[in-house]
Amino acid sequence: MKKLLIIGTVWPEPTSSAAGGRMMQLIHWFHQANWEICFACPAEESEFSFPLQDLNIRKETIILNDPSFDAFIIELLPDAVLFDRFMMEEQFGWRVAQNCPRAIRILDTEDLHFLRVARQLAVQENRELTEMDLKNDTAKREIASILRCDLSLMVSSFEMELLHSVFHIDEKLLHYLPIQVKGPYSFEPTFEERSGFVTIGNFRHPPNADAIRFLKSDIWQLIRNVLPNAQMHVYGSYPSPALLQLNHPASGFFVHGRAENAMEVMRKARVCLAPLRFGAGIKGKLLESMICGTPSVTTRIGAEGMQGNLSWNGYVCDDASDFAIAAEQLYTSKNDWTKAQANGKHILESLFESDAPSKEFIARVQSISKHLDEHRLVNFIGTMFMHHTLQSTKYLSKWIEEKNRKV
Repeated sequence: MKKLLIIGTVWPEPTSSAAGGRMMQLIHWFHQANWEICFACPAEESEFSFPLQDLNIRKETIILNDPSFDAFIIELLPDAVLFDRFMMEEQFGWRVAQNCPRAIRILDTEDLHFLRVARQLAVQENRELTEMDLKNDTAKREIASILRCDLSLMVSSFEMELLHSVFHIDEKLLHYLPIQVKGPYSFEPTFEERSGFVTIGNFRHPPNADAIRFLKSDIWQLIRNVLPNAQMHVYGSYPSPALLQLNHPASGFFVHGRAENAMEVMRKARVCLAPLRFGAGIKGKLLESMICGTPSVTTRIGAEGMQGNLSWNGYVCDDASDFAIAAEQLYTSKNDWTKAQANGKHILESLFESDAPSKEFIARVQSISKHLDEHRLVNFIGTMFMHHTLQSTKYLSKWIEEKNRKV
């Protein structure tokens, strides 16, 4: 039986974020292929962490900048190591390469962090995004991580194209692996039985927090001017005190915190609002809204990588005034609402139902394993990056080890 080591940034919380759900899908796909899985993480578990032991997955707490990891991975001797985001590859990649050089190194990007950082800066400075923004310090780190790995998983078709066109990353190093959903879908309750607007998201994620502030400051009053009895319900895990202070029942704006059942909350609402001004990857809330038959209004960034050439599950607007008009139209017109719901179902069936990408992914891992030397020989730049990482990151880590030992 093949062994997989997953090095997580956090312990997976599928009820808290799309990233947690994505990680559980990766685990499921390797389980189906009969891999033995160990999940290791330097973070503390929370009450919302998934009970991995129920799936017979070994759990290990690991320490940053500590030689105990070396002994652990030598004992485990995995056939493949999956890094949860590039920061974990930076921390542990050189140790994996040094102690288990024949292990395939896989990076799950989740989304391109440098793209999110670039867009956030452009929003803060109230200007258009430039290519210079994209080539930031985070990009230098993240692209280097992609090159050091044997394969990187991409959740967004837009981001695949960005890496090809702007950074000239060889397609042999990338694999498009979208979030997978399964029908049939229940679109009850009906239009008449639903009420209110909703949005859901992990508020530790900066794009979600910014979207709620933008919704409250620039959009909501425009909607209330036309729909004076409308209610906006905001749900999300880990809300900050500042976000909780946006709760204002008198204006119909309710900040609830974590939803016990996110799908039930989404299904009861008539329209989902997601005015994301920056971000990257696939937006879990918008995928869930389609699954629940809840039409949405979002931005170009919100819909990015999620519709292909298909009509959106509602409306896509970047301007606050246009966003409010679209929200009112979708909320009051049963005809528009029903058409949007059908569009969402078409998107799910066309882009997210197929299990082909996951099967192709497992087959690709097996193929790389059989031809590892040839695969790495083609990626000379990545080999060069790993060589210099072993000389720099390695000794920085060892300096930290010594410093910690003396404290």
